Amino acid sequence: MVANSLCKRVSLILTLTLSACSSQNHLPPLGIGKPIQEEYLRNWNIDVGPTGAGLPAGSGSAATGEPLYQQQCASCHGNKGQGAIANRLVGGGNLNTDKPIKTVGSFWPYPTTLFDYIKRAMPYQAPQSLSNDQVYALSAYILYLNNIIQKDDVIDAKTLPLVKMPNRDGFIPIE
Repeated sequence: MVANSLCKRVSLILTLTLSACSSQNHLPPLGIGKPIQEEYLRNWNIDVGPTGAGLPAGSGSAATGEPLYQQQCASCHGNKGQGAIANRLVGGGNLNTDKPIKTVGSFWPYPTTLFDYIKRAMPYQAPQSLSNDQVYALSAYILYLNNIIQKDDVIDAKTLPLVKMPNRDGFIPIE
């Protein structure tokens, strides 16, 4: 008797749940938002892979990136990338410690990730406002501050993927 009553209750709950789910599929639109335009999607198709796939035309060096960094980045990341209100970008040292400091120079495995992140999200108050040349120059300056490239090295879509990051072999590849 108890089992029969329990089965009826479970059956009723399932029926009500399925009924509620199927009726939600027939609700009219809420009238918020707007349809996305293809051009808007194209503007966000800016991902860059570890091999450099997706890097755009342009170039820059640390020498050209330094004044731009002071203007666009130093107020948040410190005048030499040491960190301020935003994360530290430079240094970090050994990661095999109890409290490793993960920076671009100590942790990031690919230099192309730096370009991708700056292009997509920086400066914080105006993401995607930097030109490709500016992003290459800022990437070069941050790599230079981490003693990974020389100040006059020019990086572009061909040379950036060739930069060997100190922690490149610190990750297990997913195949």
